[in-house]
Amino acid sequence: MQRQVMCFLLTLVLPGCSTTVSDPPVAEQSRDLLDQDSDGVINARERCADTPLPAVVNNDGCPQFVESKRTNQLHILFANDSDVIPSGFRSQIQKMAAFLKVYPDTAIELKGYASPVGASPHNLDLSKRRAANVRTLLIDQGIAPERVRTVGFGDNEPVPGQTREQTNILSRRVTATVTGADAGVLERWTIFTTRNQ
Repeated sequence: MQRQVMCFLLTLVLPGCSTTVSDPPVAEQSRDLLDQDSDGVINARERCADTPLPAVVNNDGCPQFVESKRTNQLHILFANDSDVIPSGFRSQIQKMAAFLKVYPDTAIELKGYASPVGASPHNLDLSKRRAANVRTLLIDQGIAPERVRTVGFGDNEPVPGQTREQTNILSRRVTATVTGADAGVLERWTIFTTRNQ
């Protein structure tokens, strides 16, 4: 604009001064400098396209992954010389089935036990039946049979209690612990991030 004004003024004084201005030169770019997934890394350097927006990325535009683990436990007590699952413990089995559905790559080992009362061969059989009955309920809840293993320990591992009766009550059990892992991207903090209370 300033040049045009100068040339206009000069045309009044100097004939032959051109008032046309040429377009500025266009820069030729040899690399793709756009950032298609808005992760802060240009396309020319990008090695991990379509990174989720809040992810923390490295110099190649790849997100950092973190693993979180969750554990669910099963602890069912039985009546003396019985393999019938008390109704009060069925909700534990339902919760375990739901947990196993969330983590389909996990498996469960049900450990059956008996109290140190009576003959050991009978107690071994009883502990196996207790674990098998819990397995049946998990399968009824939609868990694939190959994911549920059972083992009976009989009366070999009693739970010490303050009295003999308490030891017997605590020892008639089926237990299991399952750990599931989630892998997710590490997210960067923004002014919109909220705290989990």
